[in-house]
Amino acid sequence: MEGARAMTENEFLWNRAPNPVPYPTALAEMEAQARGIRAGTRPERVWLLEHPPTYTAGTSARDSDLFNPRGYPTYPAGRGGQWTYHGPGQRVAYAMLDLTRPHGMAPPRDLRAYVHTLEEWIIRTLRHFGVEGERRADRIGVWVVDPATGREEKVAAIGVRVSRWVSWHGIAINVAPDLGDFGGIVPCGISEYGVTSLKKLGRDVSMDEIDAALAATWPECFGPIPGVRA
Repeated sequence: MEGARAMTENEFLWNRAPNPVPYPTALAEMEAQARGIRAGTRPERVWLLEHPPTYTAGTSARDSDLFNPRGYPTYPAGRGGQWTYHGPGQRVAYAMLDLTRPHGMAPPRDLRAYVHTLEEWIIRTLRHFGVEGERRADRIGVWVVDPATGREEKVAAIGVRVSRWVSWHGIAINVAPDLGDFGGIVPCGISEYGVTSLKKLGRDVSMDEIDAALAATWPECFGPIPGVRA
C-alpha cells in the first residue's frame, strides 16, 4: 500500500466534464475518489463541471429556506452549510485532496487554512477578469460590491466536506447562471445579501476562459501540480 500511495502522490487529475453532470452522479464519483485517495489507489483530483438546475442541502439546511417554485430536484449534499443552487452557467470545481499533506498556502491538517486557500483561489481567478472579490469574517464565500448599485452580493460559494482528512466538494463561481433560480432558496441561509454573476457585473466570460484562469491560479495557491493527467 505504501508503494501505491507513493505512486498516486506523483499524479494529479485535472478533469473537465463536457456535459452537465447530475448531482447524485457527481456525489458518488467524489466519494469513490475520496476513498481511493485515502487508500492510496487514486490520485488527487480537481473536477470542473456544471450541474443541471439543482438545489442541494448542507448539514445545516432548514426546510423553511427552500421554496423551489420551479420544482427542481433537491438533494442532501453531506457537506457543511445550508441550501445552495447549482445550474448551467455556474462553474463548479470539486477538489479532492489529501489534507494530511501540505498544499501551497494550506499546511497539513488545517481546515481553516484550506478554506482560506479556496477563497484565495477564487479571488485570484476573478482578478483575471477585473473583478475584486472579497472575504467576509462573518460569512463564507467570496463577495463583491456591485458598482452599479453599491450592494454587496455573493459571486462564489464554498462548500467543503472532509472525511478522514480527504477533502471533497469545493467551489462554485457564478459565471452566467439564471440568477432567478437563486430565488428558490435562501442562499446559504443569508437573506440580507444578494447573489451576482460575472455576467451581471458586465464581464462576458466563457467557461473556457474561467477554466484557464482557474488552472493558472491553482499553483499560486495550492502549489505545483505533480504529473497532471487530464
